Amino acid sequence: MSGPTELHELTALEQAAAVRKGEVGPVDLVRHHLARVERFDERYGAFVTRTPEAALSEAAALQESRHPGKGAALFGVPTAVKDLVDTAGLRTTYGSKAFADHVPTADAHSVTRLRAAGTISLGKTNTPEFGCCCYTDNDLVGPARNPWDPELSAGGSSGGAAVAVALGLVPVAHAGDGGGSIRIPASVCGLFGIKPSRGRVSSGPAGAEVTGLSVQGPLARSVRDAAALLDVLAGPEPGDPHWAPPLPDGETFLGHADRSPGRLRIGRYAAPAAEGLTVDPECLAAYEHASRLLEGLGHVVEDMPTPFGPEITEYFVTAWSVQSLGHPLDAGREALLRPVTRAWREYGRGVSGERFAAAVAGMQRAARRAIGATRRYDAVLTPTLATLPRAVEYFDESGDPLVNLHRQSAFSAFTSPYNMTGQPAVSLPLHWTEDGHLPVGVSLAGRPADEATLIALGAQLEEAAPWRDRYARLPVS
Repeated sequence: MSGPTELHELTALEQAAAVRKGEVGPVDLVRHHLARVERFDERYGAFVTRTPEAALSEAAALQESRHPGKGAALFGVPTAVKDLVDTAGLRTTYGSKAFADHVPTADAHSVTRLRAAGTISLGKTNTPEFGCCCYTDNDLVGPARNPWDPELSAGGSSGGAAVAVALGLVPVAHAGDGGGSIRIPASVCGLFGIKPSRGRVSSGPAGAEVTGLSVQGPLARSVRDAAALLDVLAGPEPGDPHWAPPLPDGETFLGHADRSPGRLRIGRYAAPAAEGLTVDPECLAAYEHASRLLEGLGHVVEDMPTPFGPEITEYFVTAWSVQSLGHPLDAGREALLRPVTRAWREYGRGVSGERFAAAVAGMQRAARRAIGATRRYDAVLTPTLATLPRAVEYFDESGDPLVNLHRQSAFSAFTSPYNMTGQPAVSLPLHWTEDGHLPVGVSLAGRPADEATLIALGAQLEEAAPWRDRYARLPVS
């Protein structure tokens, strides 16, 4: 096998190609990645639940069948599923002690699609309770730690998925994003992450769409891997409340990763809509670096006003607090929740129907204004975050929950507005801090339902400034 000597250094697509060529079997591929899980997971907190026996059994069945099927670009590839979505017969905790023994009877549609594509899940990845926070910590397995510096948070709420990919425990992972939960950990862990358009990936059959904020998508080291996983996940299911228009017949998101994006017009802004936030100089340096890189590739980059007003913060907080009530609990199980989760739910219970309706309507009006203000652009560039990764202890929940919630605001200031609009958005690891110690992501938001342009542009940027061979300095033993 040419290229890297270690299997986990291959991209997901390269691993699948090796399986198709008979250079490695799914069983050996899974065993290799399970060994890395065993080596690193306890230290870095990638998984809530590991499933080595089931993974090896699935790999053996795939190896015996030897029939990848048409379009099975990721056949035989190990992956993992965020522990916010249901997996039949397998513990699904939603990151909460209140659901520590919960075993669903039906798979989420995304899990069904992953299995049908021939991917093999190694388990359920770490997430904060009900995905409520932009860091990953819970009372089941503790925090997900940043591979570049384990004293720092890996971000959230898809922190476990990001850790798993960044450490090479899996080459690509399922994730979810309700306010930045794919893009935040992508930025702090040095990965490429896509928040797809609203309605691109089904949240059914159990997932609720109370606010329309959340969507599932991929985390990967490379743009092409993420595009391939999006091809697997994408598509509506009967009864979905939102349907993003599909690609034209014969097209795939992976195919767009191999196309030139052409000469694009890109707007940019670096002032968050939320008041009182100062953007870290390193985040601004990443933003300026990306701007120069885009201009060097022939794109037109123009400054533009921030398309969102400060009022969206209250809309989001109101909607998110009501969404946090999506898991009904009796008083005994409610007492098992973490302080910040309880704070969200207590606030949500105090929101009247009238106020909730006003918040949703306000988000929709803000989305229409923002999309109208940016319609001249093919993409919009911002920093992904307003701050660098923080120490795990920075998000301690033993004090006033309002202090914790305020500290989270800098992590979602640029990301959550695009959950309100439903536009696709990506985070790209184009920059590192001046000392080279930490990755710093930048974000590109696309036109509604236009992941294809973001993928083509992302692949062009990856080719111009490759990042996949930059690895965290992990302990030898």
